[in-house]
Amino acid sequence: MCSATINNIFPCIKASNDLLCGARRCTVFVRIKKAGSNSYLQIVENQREGKAVHQRVIATIGKADELIESGKLDAITRSFLKYTKAVQVVDAHRDGSLIARRNRSLGPALVFDRLWKDLGLPSVFEAMLQGTRFRFSIERSVFLAVLHRLFCPGSDRSAERWKDDFIIDGADEIDLHHLYRAMDWLGHTSIQLGSDHFSHRCNMDEIEERLFERNKDLFTDMDLVFFDTTSIYFEGEGGQDLGRRGHSKDSRPDLPQMIVGAILDGRGRPVCCEMWPGNVTDVTTLQPVVERLTTRFGIASLCIVADRGMVSNDTMTKLESSELNLRYILGVRMRKLGIFKDEHFPIDDSFIEVTPPRMKASDPSPLKVSERMIEGKRYIVCYNEEQARKDRHDREAIVESLREKLKESDKNLVGNTGYRKYLAQHGEDHFDIDEGKIIEDARFDGIWILTTNMPDPAADIARHYKELWMVEDVFRSVKTVLRTRPVYHHNDGSIRGHVFCSFLALMLLKELESRLAAHGEAYEWQDIKRDLTALQEIDVEMNGEPWTLRTELRGCCHDVLKATGVAVPQRVKSS
Repeated sequence: MCSATINNIFPCIKASNDLLCGARRCTVFVRIKKAGSNSYLQIVENQREGKAVHQRVIATIGKADELIESGKLDAITRSFLKYTKAVQVVDAHRDGSLIARRNRSLGPALVFDRLWKDLGLPSVFEAMLQGTRFRFSIERSVFLAVLHRLFCPGSDRSAERWKDDFIIDGADEIDLHHLYRAMDWLGHTSIQLGSDHFSHRCNMDEIEERLFERNKDLFTDMDLVFFDTTSIYFEGEGGQDLGRRGHSKDSRPDLPQMIVGAILDGRGRPVCCEMWPGNVTDVTTLQPVVERLTTRFGIASLCIVADRGMVSNDTMTKLESSELNLRYILGVRMRKLGIFKDEHFPIDDSFIEVTPPRMKASDPSPLKVSERMIEGKRYIVCYNEEQARKDRHDREAIVESLREKLKESDKNLVGNTGYRKYLAQHGEDHFDIDEGKIIEDARFDGIWILTTNMPDPAADIARHYKELWMVEDVFRSVKTVLRTRPVYHHNDGSIRGHVFCSFLALMLLKELESRLAAHGEAYEWQDIKRDLTALQEIDVEMNGEPWTLRTELRGCCHDVLKATGVAVPQRVKSS
């Protein structure tokens, strides 16, 4: 007789044991034991002795066929059920005879509160808040904001309502004004080291530093750090100083914005974030960031990787000064740098193949590099043949379209940036295609240039620079997955706190990804979010006694709980 038949004959023993043990393997079960021509029904227990598991017969109830045919098995089962209320509750709920009083999502806080604690954030908040007189938990308020940013990004007002459908330790006591005060505390300027916008020191800075100190083993690869910036615009005024108009990377120059910088270690883990008014330019951010990294985190020597928007002659001079002791890999504005004005880049034997042409779509893009010393500086010329074909195709399409447009009218073409770079002006109001500009543009097809003071091979330098995609991915997550904007706060401190919660959310998300990878697993964030949210607790009542049921684990939920070291909650428990 198969095990499924046995479970159908005598369900209560296995079911009750499963319910009480949660996800642990059942140790007491019912089996059919054959002895000659007879089959006996037995209750058996697994017992571990050392590495071996032995089965001990608790009781032999009788011949299976006789018990079933006589109806005695049904009577015994009903007798067992008198002592297994948990099974009765589950069966009653499954049959629809119980009405749920309340159901709340359990999974999100179960996983991310564990990661929050493992990283040491509660201890960090406790140490920083000693001696303060807040009558609510700043730490729980920030955790609520971070969890809300991960699962249902929106305003603090929406977070205060959202929490009612989730089980979050300590969140029941959090009101909307607590969230506002917590955001303001995070971004509160504790020390003003100077008069400029680069010298603010806020509570969130101290949180970053304490986290770094507690988790130094996680940030072992700090010899190489990646830095980039983005802009976040405001629908309103944008605070006292942060909201300023400047170059918008979101194509919204009409709105006030702030500049956010992110620093990642060599393995892509967020280390800290910086925030400045929206009119601060990229080239002015690199040097202060380097200085703050060395002083805040005690890093004696590092190599910073940044894109071409960070480079100016003044910046390069300061970075190469003996005071900073900095190594760098920086992108070059090759079209604007005078030394490359008349340079041609024939792809000859001086180029070394780093990555061959793709054999399939998932392969890395092809890459060749060539090294040059110009005016005492080291430059790495990088070439991607796929990008070269795309650049050529895009330009040919634009020029062909431009020729057709010029047959109609040329005045309205000047405002189109794609067209304008290939136009030459003749007289006051006549334009024509500039063939020289087309030839000039073609020189750089598939080319990008780096400058560095590191002695590493050119191939390694190019690989490091290409890893800047990790910072771009961070900003993509901050703007889309975590939907940091729009920002509704009206003072600088609360705005900093709001953005910093996205940084903390990202840190937790990266930690989860690392733990899943260590278990050989990788899941899309949307799948993780859906399956954790689906893990719920349902409050029911039977015979005046309250009970709590847990829904089944679905999708990747089991792997996520396992990777984070979280035990699966009991399926049913008395409330």
